[in-house]
Amino acid sequence: MTRHRYPVALLAVLAALTITAPAAQARPAQYPLPPPGVQLPLTARALDSQLQLRDETLSVDFHGGLRVRVEPNPDDPDNSRRLRLVGMRFDADLPEGGRQARQGGGSITIEQSGDDTDPQSVLRLTQQSPPRYENIMVVSFSMTIDQPGRAEPLVLTTKDPARLVGQLSQFPPQADIYQLQNPIDLVLPESPDDTVATLQTFPVKLSEA
Repeated sequence: MTRHRYPVALLAVLAALTITAPAAQARPAQYPLPPPGVQLPLTARALDSQLQLRDETLSVDFHGGLRVRVEPNPDDPDNSRRLRLVGMRFDADLPEGGRQARQGGGSITIEQSGDDTDPQSVLRLTQQSPPRYENIMVVSFSMTIDQPGRAEPLVLTTKDPARLVGQLSQFPPQADIYQLQNPIDLVLPESPDDTVATLQTFPVKLSEA
């Protein structure tokens, strides 16, 4: 009889291991956030943006793109990422017919101001299933307005960084609209207290390139 006890006991142990094995091998669910180190090129357009230039309000269609690099967010590593802006450019034609375009139109260019050495842009997971995100892009930029008849282009900079906010169901975005949190004042670099232009609306539609 003793000869049969060991196989029975062994079978019982094996059965217990079989039952508990799936639990032992289970892995925590991965949050649907992009891994640090990834660079993402994004196409962008901002149609019917409202730009107040001196005493005239213009409707401008911007087209361009930007590139971000995903980085860890030490303040909330499990639910968010920081996004470092590594390039941005928008171009638009100055509308004809207005006082600012009375000399035959012109162009407007928006470009990132310097390197994003202290990235403040954040992608945050606000809901896991189905995933929902809030993406706040914090951007300082220059705006160059080039018009025929002017000796030099008018170069302005943001008085304070722009904050573009998008509520997303996926990331990278797919034709998602980002809105300005507040209008953006633009000033001459040598005269930062005098507002020359204000970007009142800037509805940016972003998509993965």
